[in-house]
Amino acid sequence: MVFSKMAKALAWLALIVGAIQLVLGFGIAAEALGPYEQALARYAPGASSAGRVIERGFYAILFAIVLGTLAEISFHLRR
Repeated sequence: MVFSKMAKALAWLALIVGAIQLVLGFGIAAEALGPYEQALARYAPGASSAGRVIERGFYAILFAIVLGTLAEISFHLRR
């Protein structure tokens, strides 16, 4: 039961982080946060492009959905 609760909390955290990265990537790509190169270096150091930031956000959201689904299945099997 403890692992199910931890998985659910981790899924929520991954969803929030993924959504922030997704919005950040689109903000960098649209140059809403400043010139492209400067915004990329400031808000996403280590990323080669805004597309990489968007991709990481998408994968984090996908991970959150899968982990949250597995946690919900675990909760329902315990009943």
